[in-house]
Amino acid sequence: MEVMEGNSSNYFVRTRGRKSSSSLKKYWNVISNGLFLFGLRNRLEQIGININPYYWVEEEFAPCMEPRIKNDTSKYTLKDLSLKEVELVIEHHSAKDKAKLIKGFKNGQLCVGLENNGEIASFMFVEFNDFEHRGRAFKLKPNEAYLFNMWTFQNYRGKNLAPYLRYQTYRMLEKKGIDVKYSITQYFNKSSIKFKNKLNSKNHYLFLSVGLFNIFKWNFTLKKYS
Repeated sequence: MEVMEGNSSNYFVRTRGRKSSSSLKKYWNVISNGLFLFGLRNRLEQIGININPYYWVEEEFAPCMEPRIKNDTSKYTLKDLSLKEVELVIEHHSAKDKAKLIKGFKNGQLCVGLENNGEIASFMFVEFNDFEHRGRAFKLKPNEAYLFNMWTFQNYRGKNLAPYLRYQTYRMLEKKGIDVKYSITQYFNKSSIKFKNKLNSKNHYLFLSVGLFNIFKWNFTLKKYS
């Protein structure tokens, strides 16, 4: 809403200009971060049209420095979540996604989180078994793991917790004999690409999956990186 104070038309013009500039900057941030196309893809998926380009990524391809948590001196500890805790932290997910995550957890997946004063601030899942993603099969060796479903709760966003949790999970996995970590990054999700770049991640493949109404599915390899 534009507000004009007093009788100064110049004030109105300046205020309007600032707000227009602010709005344009907001929309530009959405577009430049890939959020517009990412959101458009999600909308198409809701009506049964799934066009999903994504990277198959090896994280920490080269050793990286430990990320720092921003503007927070609180103590965060890495924690393996129990089934009960998993059920609580995924409450915001859809019923379908919750059922899938619980099933995977019971079949051997790990859920790790950052705990702060008894509260889970951020979490993600780790898969050790072979799996499928949108109809494409991925096989994991004994020294490999797949990291997915990263989530940071609203009150803790902007603190750089995602790369910090990732890094701590790498070190935890090393103790289990797992030194190769993979993940999937949506092509339009620039924020995810950015935080993984901080961890010296490397793209191995650019894949494309296309689905129509959960009946027809096609998978393509668009590019293999050297």
